[in-house]
Amino acid sequence: MLMRRPARPLRPGSTVTGRRIDTVSGGPVGVPDPDRLVHLQFRRFAGCPVCHLHLRSVVRRHAEIEAAGVREVVVFHSPAEELLRHTAGLPFAVVADPGKRLYAEFGVESAPRALLSPRAWGPVVGAVLRGGWEVLRGRERLPAPHQPGGRLGLPADFLIGTDGRILAAKYGEHVYDQWPVDELLRLASSHRPAAGRLPAG
Repeated sequence: MLMRRPARPLRPGSTVTGRRIDTVSGGPVGVPDPDRLVHLQFRRFAGCPVCHLHLRSVVRRHAEIEAAGVREVVVFHSPAEELLRHTAGLPFAVVADPGKRLYAEFGVESAPRALLSPRAWGPVVGAVLRGGWEVLRGRERLPAPHQPGGRLGLPADFLIGTDGRILAAKYGEHVYDQWPVDELLRLASSHRPAAGRLPAG
């Protein structure tokens, strides 16, 4: 598996090179999007209980996020086949990046503090308990026992304008350190003039 050293962190004002990225459902997604903001978020591996705890909040409020002119694009460092077993039915684009090319390009790292930070322990315990219950009910699957990309990934969030400029960025300090939906909506609202043409309705 190809692993690359992460680049320096990207900051607001940096420009993202336009590209079309294949999603696990087979259709490509454009980043940037000419019609709306893109919330590009980097998660960990397929079946990661902490990732799914956060994504459930995104799913619940996805209509609000779209109404704010934001397109969700979520990246995992698992193969597409594995991701499909865990993300079927999600209402937004999911990208498999097992070689961590995008992680490296955006400066998203792995570190022991992902799980060792005391601020992560509560969400980790809650996510494992809830995820275990959902597995017992047949609603979720256990993650694969071996994760080639590791289990110490840190999350990251980027809000990207229609012109490819990064409008806001967050590099998580631990596994559950990401923008909550309210923060994403606040950022989207503050950057609406920079978003260009937004979809009607």
